[in-house]
Amino acid sequence: MSTPAIRPAHDPGEWGPAIDEAVSSVQGGGLVVLPTDTVYGIGADAFSPEAVAALLAAKGRGRQMPPPVLVASVPVLDALAVEVSADARALAERFWPGALTLILRSQPSLAWDLGETRGTVALRMPDHPVALALLARTGPLAVSSANLTGRPAALTAVDAHDQLGASVRVYLDGGTAPGGVASTIVDATGDVLRVVRPGALTLAELREVAPVEEAAPAEEPAPAKAPADVVEPEDVVEETEGDRG
Repeated sequence: MSTPAIRPAHDPGEWGPAIDEAVSSVQGGGLVVLPTDTVYGIGADAFSPEAVAALLAAKGRGRQMPPPVLVASVPVLDALAVEVSADARALAERFWPGALTLILRSQPSLAWDLGETRGTVALRMPDHPVALALLARTGPLAVSSANLTGRPAALTAVDAHDQLGASVRVYLDGGTAPGGVASTIVDATGDVLRVVRPGALTLAELREVAPVEEAAPAEEPAPAKAPADVVEPEDVVEETEGDRG
């Protein structure tokens, strides 16, 4: 395996070669580490089952904890999901890019395998220039927090490298990630929008845009099992500091 590269990506006027290298890695089935608006994430081509499997293996995670998918724009919703309600779309248009993850019914025609998703996909558009520049070139990426499962999320590219090492080909160094509160996850697969995981966006803020119900009581099953959130890595399934999004 080739020696991983940590590439500076602080200045939009100079990060072209770093983005090019990251894009090449993704297109070749490799993994990349990228900064997001919460923590650093480890990403793979969402449409390459082998790359997604490598991502899960790098973290020490099984298929029962599928990663969310990061996108570069709201219109991508219609390419990746079906039965997107007007209310779900309104939330995306208001809060993307930002701290909102939407669980939607996955487009059945897509040839992807993110793990045990039960026919759903968690989508988010991160509010970070490096992440968006990369996504604009690669298309949707399966992204989880750049850390070994159970360890703290990486807030720098060096932190991510120390944990993931040569399992990742390219590390994009965009400076220290802000950390902070994870994204709010909303299940939009049913007739009623429901918060699956409270986060940076409050229920009141969501309700300014669309009718959203509170999270189901602990004794009741949630409408959908949220994938590992980035960073979003971002986890309802695994509640650790290192898997939030």
